[in-house]
Amino acid sequence: MSSTINNNFSRKKIQQLLAAIGSRSADDTTQIETTEYNWHQPHYFSSSQLSKLDDFAEKTAAMITKKFTDLCHSSFNVTIASTIQHFADELLGQTSESKKDDYHLPFGSDPNHLCGIVSIPSQTATILVTQLLGDSESGQDSDKALSQLEESLLLDLASAIVEILSGSYDNYDFHPTGSIVQGQLPLELQGIEELCKFTFNVKKADSENTSEVQLLIFCETLEPIAGKTAQAADGFPAEDISKAILDRLQEMPVSVTAQLGSAMLTFEEVMSLQVNDILLLDKGIDEPVELIAEGRMLFRGQAAKSAGKYAVVITELCDTE
Repeated sequence: MSSTINNNFSRKKIQQLLAAIGSRSADDTTQIETTEYNWHQPHYFSSSQLSKLDDFAEKTAAMITKKFTDLCHSSFNVTIASTIQHFADELLGQTSESKKDDYHLPFGSDPNHLCGIVSIPSQTATILVTQLLGDSESGQDSDKALSQLEESLLLDLASAIVEILSGSYDNYDFHPTGSIVQGQLPLELQGIEELCKFTFNVKKADSENTSEVQLLIFCETLEPIAGKTAQAADGFPAEDISKAILDRLQEMPVSVTAQLGSAMLTFEEVMSLQVNDILLLDKGIDEPVELIAEGRMLFRGQAAKSAGKYAVVITELCDTE
């Protein structure tokens, strides 16, 4: 290295150094398409399958609109707001924190096989039973507990939604498996179950206020609608799967770097380097070259040459544990 340190860094030199330590990598990454992956949200259905579920939800919303209009003798507009996959523990947390007053109706093919629940927030419940009773004033108090008669009317409305679900697909035969309950979700969940939550916006034609109704359905129950079919387990033996994975791994390219040695320099020293300067590395001439792949040292060897190119003769296998 030159004995005289050059303290006058030119603009060109600084740009060259910045490009060497970061700019080129940043430019390269802009060409890579990435998708954000949320590990806290299940990915039971693909985007195309979720699109089919959205279509199903829109048709269901139209049928709920007609049912509410007929039952309440007043025009309603029900639209789908969102279709989101959840793990059960997230839904249980949401219920315990902010939805302890919601009303729930479990449903399934039989009492021993629950498929989901109809969830109605207390405010929505009050508005709907008010419309059924024809009382325009009672709906103003959304915090008022429902009477036995009002809970019975709410059960009729929630049961009507279950009936709509049962008739929306040939494979479904859903029935309410209990009465309307308030508070805790009426499902025994371990927390790892995957459910799909359909949120519907409910709006009376002559009102500016919008309320919600939710459907929570186990993802596996929705497989026929989403077009998800399970592959036969005996169609792919474990040995064939293992072999296919190993074959694919063996074809993957791996970049291997031969590292002769390294040196630690200050920023000022790097900027002062000139042609014919000599860098003293941290390795002796009799020490082996290191072969590095993906940041891990796999082998050691001796520098050599072959066919006019640099080469390394592997002399040692490193402990990769």
